[in-house]
Formats: sequence, C-alpha cells, structure tokens
Amino acid sequence: MKVYKTKSGILIEKDAKFFLLKDENWDQFINNDNLFQRVEKFTRSLVPLSDTGKLLSEDILPPIGSQELWACGVTYLRSKIGRQEESKDAGGGDFYARVYEAERPEVFFKSTAHRVVGHLAKVTIRRDSTWDVPEPELTLVVTSSGKIVGYTIGNDMSSRSIEGENPLYLPQAKTYDGCASLGPCIYVTEEPLNKNTKIHLQINRGNNKVFEGSVGIDQMKRTPKELVSFVYRECSFPQGCLVMTGTGIVPGNEFTLQAGDEIKISIDGIGELTNEVRRAKSESGQPAC
Repeated sequence: MKVYKTKSGILIEKDAKFFLLKDENWDQFINNDNLFQRVEKFTRSLVPLSDTGKLLSEDILPPIGSQELWACGVTYLRSKIGRQEESKDAGGGDFYARVYEAERPEVFFKSTAHRVVGHLAKVTIRRDSTWDVPEPELTLVVTSSGKIVGYTIGNDMSSRSIEGENPLYLPQAKTYDGCASLGPCIYVTEEPLNKNTKIHLQINRGNNKVFEGSVGIDQMKRTPKELVSFVYRECSFPQGCLVMTGTGIVPGNEFTLQAGDEIKISIDGIGELTNEVRRAKSESGQPAC
C-alpha cells in the first residue's frame, strides 16, 4: 500500500483504488508502530474515490511533517570511491575509506521539513557551489520507537565542491533551503523491501538525457536497521524520523547539475520522484551564475 500527503488530506492507494482521509493529523498517523494494520483498516471502511483529480499532481506534498530528516553516507562502495576522489586534494580521502570499513557509520542531520520539497517541486543548488549532484537514496520512515514502518524516495542534494574542499564543511554542503526532496509517497509494507530492489536515476537537460544509472539495495554495506540504530543511539524523535540510507549512484567528476535540469529517481515498488533544479539567488536577488 502507498500513503500520500496531500493538501486535501492523507491519500491511501491499494490495488489501484484510492481512499481519502480528510481529518487525520499526519504526524500522529505516520508515527505508528502498527501503521500497516492501521492503513489496511481504513481501506476496509472507506469508500474509494471515483476520481483523484489533482491529488496526485498539483496537491501532493512531501511526506514529512514534524519529523527530522537524517542521512547516512558512504554506505555503498561507489560512494566511498567518489568521496575519496572529491576530497583527495584536501587530504581527506582517507576519512571516507576508514568510515566505510568502520563499525560506526557516517550519520548526520540533513534537514527539517521546511527545507524539503516534494514531487514536481524544485530542488536547489547553492550559489557558492561549483560542483553539484543529486544523491538518489532509499529513505526509511521510522517511528519514535525506532521501528521502520515504510519507505520513500529521497534526493540528498549535495555540493561536492564544498564538501571536497574540507570534510568539516559537510553541513554547508548538505543543509540549505531546497536541499532535499522526498516522495511521492510512503510505501507501507509488513516485510522489508526485497533485496533485489533497484534504485534508478535519470537526469535530463533540455531534450537530452545527460546521465543515467542504477544500483541494487543489496549493494549497501550496512542494513537499514543498523543505520537506524546509530541514528537513534543517543537521540530521541518524538514524532519519528526519516533516514536516508546513502547513495550508490555517483555521476563522474566531469558532471555537475545546472539550473533547469530534470532529475528523475525511481525505486522498484515505490514509484518515481521528479524534480527540476534551480540555482539559489544571489544577495541581489538575481540567480547566481
């Protein structure tokens, strides 16, 4: 089943039928260890919509409320290699090699909800960055007790030029307005995702496809439960948390995003998250070039 956050309420999809909950609080609804059973119950008691209208296009919102968005890094071998390449001139390459093999993973705070955009909205590249990439990531929906109750698609926008200059600049490379997108839905299931699940990335520029790649989640060095355990180790999340699990798709060093690019990220069984790229405006109010 799939759950969408919309301007009109919570939309549930099951077996190609849609059900609308108008008066449910998002935070309370999603922060439920028995979310699957709860959603299933609603599909048995509600009348399916005859027409979804704008609910799946203009009305869709990012599936986050009062939750924090956290992220994990260097969980795939390709990410380890990419981070070593971008930081070698600054002498930081060894850090990424060591964290890939270490017991403790890299986890970091990514964003609060107001810096996150949803499906069909615009993600941002910083005006002070010269090398920018999307990072397509399986994103976990976790309750306040630490239970994984669903999955969504995440785009962890990243400035490789800023992070590569010095690993201590990571917060500036990762956290800013429009730094992440989530959606289009939360895939709610009783079982963990199939290990054969694949993540796909396509970037279009004008009428041309300028990058595409894919990776299986079986290439992750760490399990989702392991990553959640470190995020929750000394932090409480009263409304739950969303956790990005890292990327295994890294465009080559010659590639950087440009304003107007279209980013399409899909994950088998969940759907497709589409965003256009914008460049942050300069202090004068004009787009920085």
